[in-house]
Amino acid sequence: MSERVLIVSPVRNEAAHIERVARSVAAQTRAPDAWVVVDDGSDDGTLELLRSLEAAIPYMTVLEAPAADAGPDRLAGGAEARAFNWALGGLELSSFTHVGKLDGDIELPPDYFERLLAEFTYDRRVGVAGGTLIEPCGEGWRPIRIPRHHVHGALKLYTLRCFTAIGGIQERLGWDTIDETYARMRGFDTHSYPELVARHHRPRASAGGRLRGHARHGECAWIVRYGPGWVVLRAFKMALEHPRGVSGLAFLWGYFGAALLQRPKVEDADFRRFTRRELRHRMRRPLRALLPRPAR
Repeated sequence: MSERVLIVSPVRNEAAHIERVARSVAAQTRAPDAWVVVDDGSDDGTLELLRSLEAAIPYMTVLEAPAADAGPDRLAGGAEARAFNWALGGLELSSFTHVGKLDGDIELPPDYFERLLAEFTYDRRVGVAGGTLIEPCGEGWRPIRIPRHHVHGALKLYTLRCFTAIGGIQERLGWDTIDETYARMRGFDTHSYPELVARHHRPRASAGGRLRGHARHGECAWIVRYGPGWVVLRAFKMALEHPRGVSGLAFLWGYFGAALLQRPKVEDADFRRFTRRELRHRMRRPLRALLPRPAR
């Protein structure tokens, strides 16, 4: 079967960005075979814009997700994952080789899918992949730095074989870490490629405010069973982000607040053991780099 790519974009209130995103998808040197954009209750004219764009892009389909109460924090409630899964429920996935998620504020470079598919072809072990993001910062753009094994939830692409093996994505906070962990547990590699740079037009963690976003990331760390040692080290690093100092405190507040409230973690013993092994390995690498090398 030749490569066939399905992209699903759950969007809500993206009127300021969706036309730019659509133009970047339409300009791809290797266009997706199907692009399903599911509007999840927008009230800013996003749906009307999508309907006008749908007529101009032959592989684009616009859907409206059924109304659902995601609570005061839609990201923490897994609203985008729920809309994504709802859209997939009406599609025949077996007719595709790759399944992807693209947010409504991500502007792709024109060769994004072409180059990403080439990476999958080059290394058949890769099951989840994507590019990296830059976001507005003052008069310019700054990169969002992530580990090589992590792929932004905003622009993920899975092989169908991997997506099936991990059981799709979970409708909860932290889904974009849970999916990658299960992929590696199932023997797949997960990679972000720094040479594939997309523009993120809505700054990370801006939904509901930056500090709330940092606290949400802390809660995510609790859900995916990251230990307190790793969390404290991560908080020191996050403290360097804007607003400095309190960003790290917000991250710790999210983690230990979730612990205090006993937020549900991933209840899978294999997942817990695998995560602990990975974290031990990652924490040892910087420590080994600090140790003096033996004299020859």
